[in-house]
Amino acid sequence: MLFAAHGILARGAGSEPGRIVVTQGQIESMVMLFSRTWQRPPSDEELQGLIRNHVREEVLYREGVALGLDRDDPIVRRRVAQKLEFATEHAEAAEPSDGDLQAYLDLHPGVFMAEPKITFRHIYLNPRRHEKTLASDVQRMLNELNSPASAPAVSDLGDPTTLPLDFDKATASRIKNTLGYKFWKTLDQIAPGPWTGPVESGYGMHLVQVSERMEPRIPALAEVREAVKRDWLLARRLEAGERSYRKLLQRYTVAIEPPRLARQATEAASKGPQ
Repeated sequence: MLFAAHGILARGAGSEPGRIVVTQGQIESMVMLFSRTWQRPPSDEELQGLIRNHVREEVLYREGVALGLDRDDPIVRRRVAQKLEFATEHAEAAEPSDGDLQAYLDLHPGVFMAEPKITFRHIYLNPRRHEKTLASDVQRMLNELNSPASAPAVSDLGDPTTLPLDFDKATASRIKNTLGYKFWKTLDQIAPGPWTGPVESGYGMHLVQVSERMEPRIPALAEVREAVKRDWLLARRLEAGERSYRKLLQRYTVAIEPPRLARQATEAASKGPQ
C-alpha cells in the first residue's frame, strides 16, 4: 500500500520529457506484487520482463496523455479520482491508542455487541416415525424426562440423527445455521429448567432442555480490539478523504445546469393540463 501510494503521488513528478526512470521503489513494488500473486519471488529473467512491461506501459501512457486520450473518458476519470482518494485517505494513517479505540467502542456499541449464547441439549423426533402418535409420544417423553425418580438417559430416547445433541454456549448464528431460524426463535423464548417441546426445526421435532443463557452484551475492548481498530482506521481514512476533498473543492466554482429532463418536467407542470 505504501509503494502504491508513493507511486500515485510521485508518478511523473520531476521527470524530464522523453526520459523514463524506473526507480528502486517501483522495482520493489513489482517484486512484491509478483510474490503475492505467485507465492515466490520472480527470477532475474521474470524481473526483467516486469521492468520491460512497466516501461512499455509508461511509454504508451505518456503518448496517450499527449494525444488527449485521457480526456472525457468516464473510466479514466473515475480511476484517477479513486487513486487520489486512496492517496489522501492513507496520508494521515496513524496507530490508534487504546483510549481512541475505547472511545470508538463506546460510540458504536451496537456494532460490536456480542451475540446471545445458549447452552442446551435436545432429543430429535423424526416426524415420519411419529406421524400419528407425535402428541402422545412427546407427552410421554416429557413426563419421563422431567420425573426425577425415573428420568431415562437422553441417548435412549428419540430417533437417530447426525445432529449434535449438546450445544455448549452456542451463538445465535450457529443455532440458526444448524437448526434453522424457526427453531432459534422458539428456543430464544425458553427459560432454563425442565424439558419442553416440541420445537420445530428444518429436520423435524425436538424436545429441548435449556441449562444456561447468556444475553447480548457489550464486550470488553480486549475481546474485540482488532475489529474496533479496523473500523476506527476505516473511519479515519474516510474522514481524511472528506477533509481533503473539501479543501480541494474551495479552489473551484461549481455551476450545475438544470438537467434537461427535470427542466422539461418543470415547464410541463407550469403549463398545466392541455
